[in-house]
Amino acid sequence: MDKIEMIRKAISGPLQEMEIEVDSIEFVKEGSYYFLQIVLDKINGIDMDTIVEATHVINPIIDELDPYEESYILDVLSKERGE
Repeated sequence: MDKIEMIRKAISGPLQEMEIEVDSIEFVKEGSYYFLQIVLDKINGIDMDTIVEATHVINPIIDELDPYEESYILDVLSKERGE
């Protein structure tokens, strides 16, 4: 299992309890920084308070998994919705 799938599997269960779906996960380098970007979605959209709650759930799971040797920033985002 690759690292992205390992992360998806570890966070999906707890987030499903909050009715949140993992849309995508990427480990990217922008400039001199690495980011672990996790994009979330929820029926009827997801507000900032829910993103903060989800981040509090995701962060300790990622800390325990420790999937990457590089230092990185955890970036939890909502899926953009077109109008």
